[in-house]
Amino acid sequence: QVQLVESGGGSVQAGGSLRLSCAASGYTHSSYCMGWFRQAPEKEREGVATIESDGSTEYADSVKGRFTVSIDNTKKVLYLQMDSLKPEDSGMYYCAAVFRFCTVVALNYDDYLDARGQGTLVTVSS
Repeated sequence: QVQLVESGGGSVQAGGSLRLSCAASGYTHSSYCMGWFRQAPEKEREGVATIESDGSTEYADSVKGRFTVSIDNTKKVLYLQMDSLKPEDSGMYYCAAVFRFCTVVALNYDDYLDARGQGTLVTVSS
């Protein structure tokens, strides 16, 4: 059973940076799709980024050029480097393992996920 644990959230001023981490355990597949989605109060859930085992990535338009997703296969840790943060980036960030349709859109639906973490809170102040 896949288990995911996020860390690295916090409070930062607009323009700042944060790096989120997600430690994965119980994942035995050699091929995978992992990603991040976020949820803010009174906003729709938004898939942010995905990364596949072949290294290909996809980003939501709202974060392109500012966020970078990566993975350390040896340590089994997924990262999300977030730069040039904006107040609208605030919310709970969740990492997820996707078993179907490796796209940021798929991150919006639990039915397409193998697992999701408990989330880490990001607050960006103006």
